[in-house]
Amino acid sequence: MTSKISTISDKDAFDKILTDNASGLVVVHFSAAWAPQCHQVTDVLSELAADLSLASTKFIQVEAETLPELSKKYEITAVPTCVLIKNASVADRVNGADVPSLNKKIRQHSTPVAAAAAVAPPKQDLNARLKALINRSPVMLFMKGAPEQPKCGFSKTIVQILKDQGIKFDSFDILQDEEVRQGLKKFSDWPTYPQLYAKGELLGGLDIVKEMVESGELKLMLPAAESLDDRLKKLTNQDPIMLFMKGNPDSPRCGFSKTTVALLDSIGIPYGHFDILTDEEVRQGLKTYSNWPTYPQLYIKGELVGGLDILKEMNESGELEQMLKDSQ
Repeated sequence: MTSKISTISDKDAFDKILTDNASGLVVVHFSAAWAPQCHQVTDVLSELAADLSLASTKFIQVEAETLPELSKKYEITAVPTCVLIKNASVADRVNGADVPSLNKKIRQHSTPVAAAAAVAPPKQDLNARLKALINRSPVMLFMKGAPEQPKCGFSKTIVQILKDQGIKFDSFDILQDEEVRQGLKKFSDWPTYPQLYAKGELLGGLDIVKEMVESGELKLMLPAAESLDDRLKKLTNQDPIMLFMKGNPDSPRCGFSKTTVALLDSIGIPYGHFDILTDEEVRQGLKTYSNWPTYPQLYIKGELVGGLDILKEMNESGELEQMLKDSQ
């Protein structure tokens, strides 16, 4: 398959692509040649770039270390990171090699290219489509923009309320689909946005949500998002021995991680691992959770053992091997 991804090596070329494709979607893959996960993302983007239904979307690749001013502008802290730009603004982003999210978000933000009328499939009934959208997630927010970049004050406020209440939700940008924007008003007999749905039923707009927060009703009705501490506790207990590192054991992405992997492999006891470069929330949260500011970090049965220096000392004394064996 011939790739349709443009490799950009200077800022002027980057700016020209954004200007030339101002009304369409531009997917920018910030990558590094040394990172295996970036090659995986490149392969996925090549397939998407060849999809005729995404013909209006422009795909470009930028070496993050070669153009540091762009990496800084778009807050790139790890590779691969894909930034979705539309109307000169960041519409969305995907950190790490999260292929399902990448595919979903690109299709969500792309402007579909209509197929020829002779081969076009029958158009889905609008009410059926709206019903499917409303039931896409237990909690669905129809808003202007995306949670990361709301396009009106009301949408911004309701997103913040849901986050403050710890409520997990999916969203749909009604500015991207005029048919949904107008149709949903009639479907639910509610003329304004945002609109919040729970289990397929309309709760209301911003004013209703505010009243439900004040009465405590909202939190009782909607499923709460898992707290970061709960998530970190699950991750640190995912395997009896868990290594949080940069990269993975087959391809460490820093010298400290590489040395730690070699040390553990020399002992020969299996261990789980998590690449903190793929999840910024985990990367920053684990520092606070365990009061340990650097990586790698080794956990045994959910308890922090330490970083590389401590592991070296324990290995020299024989304590590390015994502790690892006792964890089995």
